[in-house]
Amino acid sequence: MRHGSKNENSILKRIFARGADSAQNLPGRAVRLGIGDDAALFRPQRAHETILTCDWFLEGTHFRRDKHSPDAVGWKSLARALSDVAAMGGVPRCFLLSLALPESHTGPWLDAFLGGLRRASRKFACTLAGGDTTRRREILISVTVVGEIRSTRAVLRSGARAGDIIYVTGRLGEAELGLRILMRSKTPPRSSNPLLIKHLYPEPRLAVGQWLAQERLATSMMDLSDGLSSDLARLCAASGVSALVDSALLPVVRPSKAGRGPAFDPLQLALHGGDDYELLFTVRPSRLNMLPKTLHGVPLTAIGRITEQRGLVLLKQAERERQLHPGGWDPFRNTR
Repeated sequence: MRHGSKNENSILKRIFARGADSAQNLPGRAVRLGIGDDAALFRPQRAHETILTCDWFLEGTHFRRDKHSPDAVGWKSLARALSDVAAMGGVPRCFLLSLALPESHTGPWLDAFLGGLRRASRKFACTLAGGDTTRRREILISVTVVGEIRSTRAVLRSGARAGDIIYVTGRLGEAELGLRILMRSKTPPRSSNPLLIKHLYPEPRLAVGQWLAQERLATSMMDLSDGLSSDLARLCAASGVSALVDSALLPVVRPSKAGRGPAFDPLQLALHGGDDYELLFTVRPSRLNMLPKTLHGVPLTAIGRITEQRGLVLLKQAERERQLHPGGWDPFRNTR
């Protein structure tokens, strides 16, 4: 097939040929009819609820052609959407891809993008079930994910209560650190650079979210996509509570990795850095003994507690408390 073809059908065939094999060995075969018809047919399991989520990944807002490899763009466009399913404790089943791109990027760039997307699809057992393409000057990507969870088991943002202990998975600020290193680099750094992995190839905490939902341990949960200061405020607003976070407990990036200067301050990266796709959740004090320190290789760290006041997030630092204002990612304020 000739690269750079202007024929939409030929581009769709290439996309679906690269994604069709991801559906062959998935448990349950939730997609009864996938690519090739007007729409896909999804077969939900009995006694399960369906989770629906969608996510934009836009050139200039979320990534840049001159900084981000197409393989990483493909991987991340799916991984970041799957993080919403992880945040409810669900299992991803299939996804739809809508893609707008210029004719100049329908050859090698598209192939590399599809390679990263395919690897993510296989890694997280989520089938490409269909989608759409069109031509546009900039690259626009929209991913819609369908997931499932056993009825009444979904973990919501609204279940936190006063006295609950606040937890996060993983280490906070690593993705923002990787982004700042990438943007300051005069030459494209290697994608294998360990300081860039979290930004370029995030891994949604699906197994952790599923375990927390199955064991009914998390009283509330959401993913950290916009930064702890912004996302914790949203969880508190949904639950009608407040929070007190101890800065000394935050799992920050190691100082030796954070470089120098205020742009690489570990605490600021942990509080306000976006794109980590870790889980933020709360647990009743009486059930803390059931929570391991590490789950599926991912550290679980207590960082504070839920309090009775409504809608206020406080940060405890050096024995003093101050209000923590949302300072994370905002698509109407930030660009890449």
